[in-house]
Amino acid sequence: MAIDNYTLLQMAVHAAMNAAVDVMAVYDTDFSVELKADFSPVTLADQKASQCIEACLAASGIKVVSEEGDAHDFASRSGSHRIWLVDPVDGTKEFVKRNGEFTINIALIENGSPVLGVIYAPVSDDLYFARKGYGSWKLKGREVSLIPDWQPDMWSSFAIRLPLQELPSVYTVVASRSHPGLALKTYIGQLETKNEKINTIHKGSSLKLCLLAEGCAHEYPRFGKTMEWDTAAGHCILKESGGNIYRLDTKETLIYNKTDLLNPEFIAVSGQRK
Repeated sequence: MAIDNYTLLQMAVHAAMNAAVDVMAVYDTDFSVELKADFSPVTLADQKASQCIEACLAASGIKVVSEEGDAHDFASRSGSHRIWLVDPVDGTKEFVKRNGEFTINIALIENGSPVLGVIYAPVSDDLYFARKGYGSWKLKGREVSLIPDWQPDMWSSFAIRLPLQELPSVYTVVASRSHPGLALKTYIGQLETKNEKINTIHKGSSLKLCLLAEGCAHEYPRFGKTMEWDTAAGHCILKESGGNIYRLDTKETLIYNKTDLLNPEFIAVSGQRK
C-alpha cells in the first residue's frame, strides 16, 4: 500500500532531525575536510547524514537520490516517477567555516516537480516544510516532538505560515555567500539602473530560498553551478509560499529528475515580487 504524502512529510522531517544529530556531532569536533572529484569539500558529516537519511526514508519504498549516494545515473532512476532528492549537508563550505549557514535538504519529486520539501538548519534550529497544495511553514525544530497530528488542517496550530512579512521597501537580492562571480555583479549592476537602491543579502545554502519564502527578499539569481538536490526542497517551500524558480534561458520552471542532475542557471523570485 502506498504511503500518503502526510506520512511521507512526517518521515522526511524526522529524517532531517535525526541526521542533524550526526551532523552536529561532527560539527563540534576538529573534523577533517576532503575534496571530491569536482573539488567541492566533503566531511564526515555529509557521509553520516546521508546514511542516516537514506535509512530513515527506506520504509517509503521510494528511491533516494542523495548527493553522497550512488544513485546519480539516470538508468537507475529513469523508471521512477517519484524519487527523494537529498542534500545531507547543503552548504558544506559554510559548515567548514563554522558560520552556521548550512542546512539539511529533503524533497519528494513527482513527475519532475517537487511536491514535498523539508529544510532544517541545525545551528539556528529553524525548520521549514511544505507540501503541495497546503502551503509553506516554519517552526523551531525542537517543537517537532510536540506535534500531535500532521494533518494539514492542524499545521496552523503549531507552525507559522510563510511568507512571514511583506517584502522590504528597498529592492532586495539574496546572493550566495561562497559563490560570488562577475555575472552576479553585472546582473546586480543592471538592477541598480532600474531601481534607486539595491540591498544585497549574502547567505549560504538553501537558506537563500527560505528568505524568499519568508518575504525577506525579492529575488535570488544564480549563475554558478547547482545540482537538483541543492534546490528541490527550497523550490517546494518557495512555490507553496507563492514564489517560483525559473530557468534564465527559457523562463520555464525548473524541473527535476532530469537525465543530468545539473541545474541550469536560474532566478528564484518571491511570490510578492512585482
